[in-house]
Order: sequence, then C-alpha cells, then structure tokens
Amino acid sequence: MIKVSIAGVTGFTGEELLRILLRHPGVSVKHLLSRSPGVKISDIQKASRSGLVTEKLTAAVIDDSDAVFLCLPHTEAAPTAMRFYEKGKTVIDLSADFRLKNAGVYRKTYEAVHPFPGALSKAVYGLCEFNREKIKGARLIANPGCYPTAALLAILPALLDRLAEDKNIIVDAKSGISGAGKKLAAEYLYCNANASCRAYKVAEHRHQSEMEEEILLLSGKEAGLTFVPHLIPQDRGMLATVYMRMKTPLRAETVVAAYKKFYKDEKFVLVLPPGEQPATKDVTGTNNARIGIAVDRKAGLLIVTSAIDNLVKGASGQAVQNMNIAFGFDEETAL
Repeated sequence: MIKVSIAGVTGFTGEELLRILLRHPGVSVKHLLSRSPGVKISDIQKASRSGLVTEKLTAAVIDDSDAVFLCLPHTEAAPTAMRFYEKGKTVIDLSADFRLKNAGVYRKTYEAVHPFPGALSKAVYGLCEFNREKIKGARLIANPGCYPTAALLAILPALLDRLAEDKNIIVDAKSGISGAGKKLAAEYLYCNANASCRAYKVAEHRHQSEMEEEILLLSGKEAGLTFVPHLIPQDRGMLATVYMRMKTPLRAETVVAAYKKFYKDEKFVLVLPPGEQPATKDVTGTNNARIGIAVDRKAGLLIVTSAIDNLVKGASGQAVQNMNIAFGFDEETAL
C-alpha cells in the first residue's frame, strides 16, 4: 500500500484523479493539499463518501507521502514538485512544468522563466505506450497534455514505421469544454459555448511545442507540424484528426495492420478496422484511446483519428497509469 497526496483536488482533473485513486486497492489517499484548508471533499464531490479534508502543505505531509500528484497550473507546480522530489518522493505532475526539456522553449511557450531548469532533464515524459521502461521506477514524471496524448498516439506509429513524411503534419483537434478547466471566462459560459464550435489559438497553442519536442525525442524526426484546436459544446472528450503525407501509396488495410502490430500489446489503445472511425462517446470515462485509419490516395494523405477522454487518458487516468508503472502495479489497476 502506497501513501498518496494530491495537490489541486478541486479542479476537473483533481476531482477525476481522486475518484480513480479511491478505488485503487494499492493506494491510500492521505492528504488533499489546498490553499483553502478545512474543506470537506464531500462538499466538493457530492457523491463522495470520503471523510478527507483539504489541508496545507507541510513537511509532515511530505514525510507521510510516497507519491504526490500535482493538478496545479503551470509555473505553480514546479516548486511543490521539487519539495517532494528532494525528499525522495515520487512526483507525477499533471501541469506542463516538466514536459519540455528545453528551458528556452519553456520560457517562450509559457512566457515564464522555469524556476528549476536543472530538473527538466530528470523528468520522464509519461506517454506510457512509448516511455514505459523509463517510467518504471521514475521519481519525476511529466504527465502529457491532453492534445499531445491524442495526437502523438496517432502520429508516432506512422513516423516510426516510415509510413508517412515528417513534414507538413496537420493536427486538427476538438475538445470538450472541461479541457479549459474551471476558470470563468465569457467563451466558456453556457450561452456562448452551447451549440457552437470555434477554433482558438490557431498555430500558437502551447501544446504544439510539446508535440514537436516529443516527436523529435521519440522518433528522431524534426517534424513540421500545424496544430489547430477547437472547442466543442460537450462536457468532455477529445477527437484529433491528423493528416500526414504518405511516403508511398498505401491502402488503409495496410496501415491498419501496421498500427495493430504496433499497439498489439497495449491495454488501452484500440486500432479500429478499416472503414470504422472513433467517437468521443466510445471513450467517455475510460482510459482508452480509439484509433481510426483512412487513406486519401488521390491526395496522397494518411488520415488518422484518435479519440480519448481528455480528463482520463488525457490527464488523470494516464497519471494513474504512470503511477502503476512506476510502482510496479498492474497497469490496468483502478482503470
């Protein structure tokens, strides 16, 4: 049994994470960290019967934890992460603070100087299907962003198997409103978001740097990538459609076979048969990714679709999957 703390439990990802961890047979949730101590978790999650109460971070909390999950905004997570890390604890960070290896890219992307640039090289990028061996026993795990998770699962097999070119990749992705968190902003109000779809941060979203860096690190390819995210009127769910130029003309059946072989041992990735496409409802509340394949032979394009739940495989579920791998639990435990 490992003792776990969660920082930032009142956001969407924190709430989802707590729900998963409370059903994990190998975990005891000991501390819920907040700047507003004394709040009963049952007041935040009405369905919860847990008697846990939020508290402030102290040295005693760190000593009483084997692992901590950080569901905090970028730039806020790193100082807390290092307090735990320097005491020998395992840190699973759901923010962006340790995803990028290059402090200069971090500064440009997040418009902030990283407070611990020397720690960036120590972090393991927690895309489980590609970094499993590095995650085993790791003590600083950077949980991937939701958009990069969906996109990289679609892109990497094609690049690693040399099915597609690494230039002019287009990622067109749609996310439910929970992807924006609980912040109050006019564009996320019901009357503005309902029955409407819009693109935002076109070609300048922060997750583009994460995608490009991980493609380089995991495939050795310096990808040329355009990323266009969209907000859609549903609570949760994410669908990424990736367009890649094929190296040689291929049939959809050939690509499906290659992807199935690539993911044959993966518990949470399902490659659909030719002609089938994933829907966000197919993955709601699960840690699964469903991959669809199509080929536009006239245009010479490989089209790969990837559906995930942005709060589970795109955040909290993948974080628990990382914990399971790091601590030697069965990867599917609680998921």
